[in-house]
Amino acid sequence: MTTITDAQQELVEEFSMFDDWQEKYAHIIELGRELEPIPEEFKDDAHKVKGCQSQVWLHASETGDGRLHLQAESDALIVQGLIAILLRIYQDRGPAEILHADLGFFEDIGLLSHLSMNRTNGLNSMINTIRAYASVKA
Repeated sequence: MTTITDAQQELVEEFSMFDDWQEKYAHIIELGRELEPIPEEFKDDAHKVKGCQSQVWLHASETGDGRLHLQAESDALIVQGLIAILLRIYQDRGPAEILHADLGFFEDIGLLSHLSMNRTNGLNSMINTIRAYASVKA
């Protein structure tokens, strides 16, 4: 299994293949379209991520070996793509690995300078929610 750092490096390399941000946004949207929908039972207020302008639902469960398995969905295309990126980083990782992950790769791909303030806040809210799940399991 790859590490979080490996997954981040793969994303940096993947995004470096695109010449401009139109292409990068199209790729983000495509990543989101490839996600499995979250089961309807988790589309409730208990699983809604607070601080997102779009609706985002996030559910975490523990695998048999103590890793976190994440399911998430949004009603907005770009946000759904951001979820796909986060799942590539955090999916089926141990709580300690999640809590200690350096997220500088977002700058490396230029994402933070190309998101609106609302989307950046929403991204941070999703990360904080994932880390909150991890801290409970740590």
